[in-house]
Amino acid sequence: MTQIPEPTEPTAPAALAELAGHPGHAADTPARVLLIDDHALVRDGMRMHLALQPGLRVVGEADGGEAALAWLDRAGERPDLVITDIGMRGMGGIALTAALHEQYPEIAVLVVSMHDNLEYARQAVRAGARGYVLKDAPADELMAAIQAVLAGRVFYSARIARGMAEQMPAAGPLDALTPRERDILGCIGRGMANKEIAAQLGVSVRTVETHRLNLKRKLGIEGRAGLVKYAVEQLGGEGEPG
Repeated sequence: MTQIPEPTEPTAPAALAELAGHPGHAADTPARVLLIDDHALVRDGMRMHLALQPGLRVVGEADGGEAALAWLDRAGERPDLVITDIGMRGMGGIALTAALHEQYPEIAVLVVSMHDNLEYARQAVRAGARGYVLKDAPADELMAAIQAVLAGRVFYSARIARGMAEQMPAAGPLDALTPRERDILGCIGRGMANKEIAAQLGVSVRTVETHRLNLKRKLGIEGRAGLVKYAVEQLGGEGEPG
């Protein structure tokens, strides 16, 4: 197995205890996790491992994308984090990630896959995933990834990160945005209010507000005025979203 450098983030148990009380939750509330993998043994192992972490609580499982969306549709409380495989029967992990980003942008998505294919990682992040971790990574790396994505940051397994650094040209801030985030940014650049954007894209106002928060986080912008200024400068002239 390729040696992975020591993660820079603190890991379980101390750091994961800090996940309780992440944004939007009380200080003593564990982060809720939904596990998605078409192999029951993988889900069982992941669930048992996460059960040992004081800042996490597994609230549900699904064996594929369709089952996950059905679970979310009937769930009383939404998860804070979805951990999903890529290769599954029916709707795979990348298509699921795109659907989650569209319908539930407040949910963080972490892909855990056996594939160290850089294109899979790129597709996952373009679809809205905040992280991509290999299944043969050490447990500490998985815990660091969970901590990072719940805090709103992006995390790649060391092998994936090295490959991207070697093969990808320097990317601009807009390259980190999903298609839906670019749609939202374009609407902001055209001076549209949240209600108008929601009607234009067929989503709720709350979903638009969540996308705005994600845009500011990804672009390193503080305040509504700063986001509007950036949108006008970068995308104000783009056409209507599709």
